[in-house]
Amino acid sequence: MSDLFAGIDSSTQSTKLLVIDLDRKQVVFSQSINYDQDLDYNTVNGTVQPSQDGVSESDPRMWIEALQRLFGELKDSAVPREKIRAISVSGQQHGLVTLDEAGNLTRPLSKLWNDFSTEEECRIVTERVGGIDRMIEEVGNSQRTGYTAGKIFHMVRHEPERFDKTTTCFLVHNYINWYLTGGRDGGVRVMEPGDTSGMALWNPKTARWSEKVIEAISPSLRQKLPPLKPSDQSIGTIGAQLARTYGFDPQCRIDAGCGDNMYGAIGTGNVEPGIVTISLGTSGTAYTFLRQAFIDPDGEIAAFCDSTGNHLPLLCVSNLANGYNAILEQHNLTHDQFIDLVRQAPVGNQGRLLIPWYAGERTPDLPQAAPVYFGFALQDLEPKNLCRAALEGHILNLYDGFKKMPVSAREIRLTGGLSRSPVWVQTIADIFQTEAIPVEGEGAALGAAIHAAWVYLREKGEKPLLSQLAASFIKMDESKRCRPIQENVTIYRDLKRIYASLSKRVRGIKSEDDPFLLHYTMKTR
Repeated sequence: MSDLFAGIDSSTQSTKLLVIDLDRKQVVFSQSINYDQDLDYNTVNGTVQPSQDGVSESDPRMWIEALQRLFGELKDSAVPREKIRAISVSGQQHGLVTLDEAGNLTRPLSKLWNDFSTEEECRIVTERVGGIDRMIEEVGNSQRTGYTAGKIFHMVRHEPERFDKTTTCFLVHNYINWYLTGGRDGGVRVMEPGDTSGMALWNPKTARWSEKVIEAISPSLRQKLPPLKPSDQSIGTIGAQLARTYGFDPQCRIDAGCGDNMYGAIGTGNVEPGIVTISLGTSGTAYTFLRQAFIDPDGEIAAFCDSTGNHLPLLCVSNLANGYNAILEQHNLTHDQFIDLVRQAPVGNQGRLLIPWYAGERTPDLPQAAPVYFGFALQDLEPKNLCRAALEGHILNLYDGFKKMPVSAREIRLTGGLSRSPVWVQTIADIFQTEAIPVEGEGAALGAAIHAAWVYLREKGEKPLLSQLAASFIKMDESKRCRPIQENVTIYRDLKRIYASLSKRVRGIKSEDDPFLLHYTMKTR
């Protein structure tokens, strides 16, 4: 067997381990651990149940235990671990993990990306720096509850003893890298630009830490931030104890790793201009490849680096599959029944729409938002119209933020469970006015494994093209490719105007369009 490469994806709800054979262009191992079902941490959807609204936290030891179990399954398989030349880690972005000098957790739980409890901290830091415009100048992003800076400041304000004991502030994948390179026995404490650019402490355009933001949080924070290493390099080799326990080659390299969105880009072939990836998960993301940083003056499009030395502007909405799943549960529907009901209502729903801000919203930045139902007469509150509104509303919510992104997409590649639904794919193609196609396979874990191979070969002196490496493993479902239907595109132009104007008015922003007049026009056509 030829050289093997492993990718680890530590997500909110599970950890996946995937191994690829580079020469045979095959996935030779793929297993996952679901935290709720397979581990005993009393989690729901991977998180400890909070004592207050807006809190989302997990025990970092859970991620390590999941990885240990997966390594055990790999050891029991026929895959030769000694042939694994490099490992790369994809991690859920923004989560804060804090260690003391000895490697102990100073805070037993990690605040995750979907923790909204730091709204006050984000506001205070922004005021101390001089307002949102100055904040964007400093870090290329606004301060949002999802980002890491607010989580650190929350610890400074509410748990100062724990912060004082902290010597290292990690992101999720950095913590797992530390474990892989030896943990308490010499584990490497470094970061890399991709995930770090989502902390709202480091500017992806200038490639510098913001001393103003750091000072606004705590004068001692700078000493707690590990050094940065480029994303396209190794940070060390696997820890000796792990090599002995699970049979890895002691020279197996651990590369810098990155955030899950950055590796999701690789896992969908989004490594060159013109490709957009949309992930249809509990939350929804849309991102693309750029060679230069894009800084959104409103701070809504996240300015991230990718894992290759380039850039990955990203839109994230908090509400997507969560709202869809709630509709299914409330009306006792299967996926197929939902699709049947959607098809009973006309495209555009005659101007009836839903703004699906169920659990706060990240874009626009509204941690206390609530959903808005618009254009429904009393006789309209029936399942077919509600299902059509849920479908179109979630996609319109995503599109309303995405339209600011500086990209002329030639193709949208879809991942996540909902990407298997033809009605979702077609509606995305119609609203975004771009061909859309689902990507089969393993997403971020595959992207991590491909990145591990790319870094390994580069460090051997070879010059592989990442796009070619990725193309060898990525499979797109051509049977579900959807092209925009012109009649639908025309209808959605009006519905997009209604959505945009209504979203602005709800937030107290002036809009040139009158949503009531637009709705009346659509309904009486």
